[in-house]
Amino acid sequence: MSKLFIKTCITLSFLIGLTNLVNGQTIDSHWNLLDLYPSTKDWNVDGEKLGMQIKQIGQCRGHLGSSVTVFKNCLETYSDLSKRFARMSVYASLVHDQDTSQNEGLDLVQKADLLGNQISQATAFFAPEILKIGSQKISKLIAIDPSTKVYSHMLEQILRAGPHTLSSREESMLAEFGLFSGGGQAVYSILANSDMPWPKIKLSDGKEVTLDQSAYTKYRAVSSREDRQKVYEAFWSKFKSFENTFGVTYYEQLKSDLVYAKLRNYPDSINRALDANHIPIKVYDTLIDNARSNLPTLHRYFKLRAKMLGVKDLAYYDIYPPLVSSADNYPLDKGVEMMEKAVQPLGTEYASAMHKALNERWMDVYPKAKKRSGAYMNGAAYDVHPYLLLNYNNNYESVSTLAHEWGHAMHSHLANHSQAFINADYPIFTAEIASTTNEVLLLDSVLKDAKSDDEKLLYLGSALENLRGTFFRQAMFADFEREVHAKVDKGESLTGQDFTQIYGKLLKQYHGHDQGVVRIDDAYAIEWAYIPHFYNYFYVYQYATSVSAGSMFASDILKGVPGAKDRYLNVLKAGGSEDAYELVKRAGVDLATPTPYKAIVARMNLIMDQMEEIIAKKK
Repeated sequence: MSKLFIKTCITLSFLIGLTNLVNGQTIDSHWNLLDLYPSTKDWNVDGEKLGMQIKQIGQCRGHLGSSVTVFKNCLETYSDLSKRFARMSVYASLVHDQDTSQNEGLDLVQKADLLGNQISQATAFFAPEILKIGSQKISKLIAIDPSTKVYSHMLEQILRAGPHTLSSREESMLAEFGLFSGGGQAVYSILANSDMPWPKIKLSDGKEVTLDQSAYTKYRAVSSREDRQKVYEAFWSKFKSFENTFGVTYYEQLKSDLVYAKLRNYPDSINRALDANHIPIKVYDTLIDNARSNLPTLHRYFKLRAKMLGVKDLAYYDIYPPLVSSADNYPLDKGVEMMEKAVQPLGTEYASAMHKALNERWMDVYPKAKKRSGAYMNGAAYDVHPYLLLNYNNNYESVSTLAHEWGHAMHSHLANHSQAFINADYPIFTAEIASTTNEVLLLDSVLKDAKSDDEKLLYLGSALENLRGTFFRQAMFADFEREVHAKVDKGESLTGQDFTQIYGKLLKQYHGHDQGVVRIDDAYAIEWAYIPHFYNYFYVYQYATSVSAGSMFASDILKGVPGAKDRYLNVLKAGGSEDAYELVKRAGVDLATPTPYKAIVARMNLIMDQMEEIIAKKK
């Protein structure tokens, strides 16, 4: 029944960020949390209101279908308390993620977790009672008051999940156990982002750097091969020293996933995970089968990378440096300008809304100590606006990430303005389509504006690396998840060393280690412990399915295929009002078939053809 949003987050220091001028307007590089709450005191006041609503929803127990008035009021109360909790959770997570070392943000996150658990317990009766009322009576109640039709999809999902729904008392007990289910993830998050004793190394230019996660992503791409090797050896050896701890936290997560699958009468963890959004298992299996069968294309890319870097024995630490060295700087103002130009094919409504939003402090842009690493968009604050966390480094990769995250932000913006709250939140299955479509549009735009072959190679190489990371790498992650979950589902125990061995085997297979394509040092197989997404089970495969779908949508839009733009935008505007797989399929992309995956592989080969043509011309 839950449609609530719980994220980990960081500090409440309203720092003034750097600013950039875009089209004569000032873009502040630090997000404005005042749009959510003026202060923590106001957050607590909303928490008191939420507490009253939790009591109010409890009065619906046993009476949900007694009359259309009660039915409507209870659904509206559930929707409103869910919306309030979503806003509170967003604030807590953003405060925390600004600075993971501060207790204030952690306290807010923990309070939000407790509130979320209270809501789960208070609404545990909802699904069993809907099932007891039955589809026929629910249809009659909706017919009497058509305003309740907005809840139809949510109710259909509950009815469909009937075989996996427990009694009201059992659901309540299960909700209480939610307090413990995220323990492994919580420990991982604090250790990997805040408490890890990051190593220090001296680079070949004499500069000493502390290799936290943000620095690792920056310095693994430096031009000096000797420095890259130093970065890898120092960073992964530090993770290796915590292999046992990370092994315990992840194994606990896997066991938790199994317990919930069993309690809900699923044969295994993967069936429970995919059934949540009605995704056919065939989608997952088809993805991995096609990734494995197309590894020669991935290996072709690695061979091209080795040739362009002038390396005979390509190693894992050679994966990230750009294929073309560039001294070009891409400050935020330039990156925003490039992104805005790229999305013009999506139409005036989309482009204008993005332009307006860029000047309303939705983003926290630059890396700083203790800030959460990586990038994300959180669009759950329905009545406010999406928020974006970036770690912008003024390189082209940062521009691509900017376009990616703004794809998410515009998805949430369009869905929130097109759907009622209860139908606005969309699953990851469609989320990554919006982000990857923007990346394809960006590549098309920058190639048209490129002033030299080297610049074209920079953009093509970046796009190629992005496809490797989003399709093949995420498919490899999905392969790993399927294997380790299957072992735990069968009752096997796994240690940190076991995870490393399993991951190392796949790492070598996907990268062609035995064929001499990419040399994988065993020390780097600890990389599994670095991936936070594994704590959201069977999550990462959706990056690979989405980049495949997004590429198909973008290709049709750029070709001017009649109706392509509208079909795509309608997917975004639909939010979570329909089943994601069927929504995308109806728009022309069936992710349970090989077609989208063949298309993404064909796109990679086309990019490599273009690059090799340019390289041959330069000789």
